[in-house]
Amino acid sequence: MQTVSAPSPLADRLRPRTLDEVVGQDHLVGPQGTLTRMLARGSLASLILWGPPGVGKTTIARLLADRAGLAFVQLSAVFSGVADLKRTFEEAARRRAGGAGTLLFVDEIHRFNRAQQDGFLPVVETGTITLVGATTENPSFALNGALLSRCQVLVLRRLDDAALEQLLARAEDALGGPLPLTPEARASLRAMADGDGRYLLNMVEQIAAVPQQPDALDAAALADLLARRAALYDRDREEHYNLISALHKSLRGSDADAALYWFARMLAGGEDPRYVARRLVRFAVEDVGLADPAAIGQALAAWEAYERLGSPEGELAIAQAVLYLGTAPKSNAAYVAFGEAQAAARATGSLMPPSHILNAPTSLMKRLGYGKGYSYDHDAADAFSGQNYFPEGMERPTLYRPVERGFEREVAKRLAYWARLRAAR
Repeated sequence: MQTVSAPSPLADRLRPRTLDEVVGQDHLVGPQGTLTRMLARGSLASLILWGPPGVGKTTIARLLADRAGLAFVQLSAVFSGVADLKRTFEEAARRRAGGAGTLLFVDEIHRFNRAQQDGFLPVVETGTITLVGATTENPSFALNGALLSRCQVLVLRRLDDAALEQLLARAEDALGGPLPLTPEARASLRAMADGDGRYLLNMVEQIAAVPQQPDALDAAALADLLARRAALYDRDREEHYNLISALHKSLRGSDADAALYWFARMLAGGEDPRYVARRLVRFAVEDVGLADPAAIGQALAAWEAYERLGSPEGELAIAQAVLYLGTAPKSNAAYVAFGEAQAAARATGSLMPPSHILNAPTSLMKRLGYGKGYSYDHDAADAFSGQNYFPEGMERPTLYRPVERGFEREVAKRLAYWARLRAAR
């Protein structure tokens, strides 16, 4: 009885056969790409390929082995252990003794623990293997420094719209005709892929399996047919910090629309709105400060509103705070002043306050001069005595320097007024 094998997936059938066919990574495999020049020199180094899913990491590793004349061996850190690594290293050593080299491709290399990562060091150093590790996580955090120092990190880019369109055209050639999509649906299909070429080709297979329809699918019909890809987001990994950084810097740059977008992106990825609310309170005191003293109240009120309303109703309160903070005047003068005050406190150690501002609850303290010469400000002209409140012998620093924006413009006038009075007295 003849066995009929299942057809291979479209993504596998369209896997590039040469580096020239890889799309979206011209900075690596184009005519002047890093890998192109490395191969031309005949000096392929051990590499860490860092990038999102579906951008060609495995394909590039396989093609590098072919171009460099190395045996290609693939392991997954998810399914492999110490025994697998030891066996692979021994085989590579035997291969090397026979005059052949080995390119070891390790998928999800960041999932190996520290000891397993250290196991690569001797075989990489001796040239027993050329290591190509693939990771979706930031290598700076996910990989040992010792391993990173022996590898060159190359960043693979998320496939842009043009690269995804190239893949669609190749898929249509392989399928023997255009996909039954309106131009709007075609654009929607690329957007649904979210930069993942493999995911795009998997969706193309689903569309091709639909019985022939008299009309092309529009965007709404396409959405009904396909499940939208979940946004890449992991609340305890780098994307979490990337998006909160984008939100914070958009607020600092007074781009309320961009800030609102990044807030929505975080929610779409499953972020806890309380985390965003807490960061908004921090932003209100760090980047708005006294330029708008109401900012912290707005941020706290949004946080409390969310706690009372829950999700999704309470998310609108946080969105309102995002807009308020994004449009508020900005000042980090309080943040800078506090930092300088902390530095001054560390530098001056245990200097006592001047004796005239010390309380004297006992007769001994009075005899020692505590409180002597203190001027009660409300009894002075303009309710301002102009006395010194810094430690004796310490030069008076200027820590708080308000900006000429928002309410701090008025604060600056007050400080200037008191400075004139202090100088006169």
